Formats: sequence, C-alpha cells, structure tokens
Amino acid sequence: MTRDQSDSTGPLEDRRSRQALDLDNYIPALLTHLALKLSGGAATIYRSQFGLSLTDWRIMALLAGEPWMTAARVSKLYGYDKAAVSRGLNSMLAKGLIETRFQGNNRRRQHIALTSDGLKMHDEIVKIALSREAQLVAGLTDDERRTMVALLTRMSAEIPKLSGD
Repeated sequence: MTRDQSDSTGPLEDRRSRQALDLDNYIPALLTHLALKLSGGAATIYRSQFGLSLTDWRIMALLAGEPWMTAARVSKLYGYDKAAVSRGLNSMLAKGLIETRFQGNNRRRQHIALTSDGLKMHDEIVKIALSREAQLVAGLTDDERRTMVALLTRMSAEIPKLSGD
C-alpha cells in the first residue's frame, strides 16, 4: 500500500483539527461565500444581457458616480491590478461605452467618462442590480438593513489594520 492509499477494511482515521474553523459562524467565510455567489450571478446576467464582464460593470458603476477619473484611480478604488482595468477600459472603449480625454498638458494620464450609450446601459443595469439587492434583503426589516450597512461599513474600516490587506 502506498502512502496516499487508505486501508478500506478499517475505519478512516479522524483527521480533523481541534483548531478547525466553524465555517458556519466564521464571518470572513460567510462574507466570501456571499460575495462569490452574488458576483457569479451578476456576472452571468451582465455578460448575457449586456456583453459586460463584472469588472466592466464595476468600472461603469464608478464612472457613473465620478466621471473623468483616471485608470489609476479605478485601480486604487477597487484594488484591481492595472492590467485588469486596462482590459476592461479597452473593451468598453471598443463598444462606445466610454470616452477618454487628456486634461491640461498632461498627455500621460487619460481621464475617463461614460458616453451617453454607457450612461444608458448603466441605468438599465442599475435596475437589475437594485432588484437583486431587494431580493437579497427581502427577509430583513428596514432597521436590520440599516444595521447591516453600518456593521459592514465599520468592518470595512478595519481592513487596513489587517496585515496584507
């Protein structure tokens, strides 16, 4: 018998750690699971209905609230690497959803904004996003929803204190 094979005639050894996380109550795992499920569903909808990746949508959402930002600012706000932002912007530019401009004498930093087509698409997607959010929190009271937002905001403020984040 090799080291990787188990003896099928006897009971399996209990290999659980005494330090194992209770993943049903470990907040980072719960948040990660929720985020992955939400992102996966959104990505499917946005790609099939609008031809956008989730990165494209997130960039679009930023630009709708803060037009004429730079790619570097997009990268910083979402924590995306510059290559992912560049791919998203190139895709959106090719589709006529964004336009770029230089400001002043600085020819190295382009400023980006949604076009009228980009704004129209954004507004259509927002309806879907808000509907999905409403379904997600349907079981919460208004007070519970406000509390959740406040708690998530407070937790987000702690992220810079974690090493490596």
